[in-house]
Amino acid sequence: MCTNIVYEWLKTLQLLQYAESFVDNGYDDLEVCKQIGDPDLDAIGVAVPHHRRRIHEAVRRLKEADETAAGLYFTLEPQP
Repeated sequence: MCTNIVYEWLKTLQLLQYAESFVDNGYDDLEVCKQIGDPDLDAIGVAVPHHRRRIHEAVRRLKEADETAAGLYFTLEPQP
């Protein structure tokens, strides 16, 4: 399996054993992972309750990071 962002994310969560299942089920990008719910975790094979909680918490943090970053943007406009 090649290293990708989801692999690294799961590695930081100490849940690397699910990396292949995540990718096999189409969760190969963090944007897609932000949509994970309980049915998705069932399909991926995450049955251990504290692993599920860890993933849900990490997804919540990903979403919060997006909300924080959403207010930080700028536009380039030509000078008069």
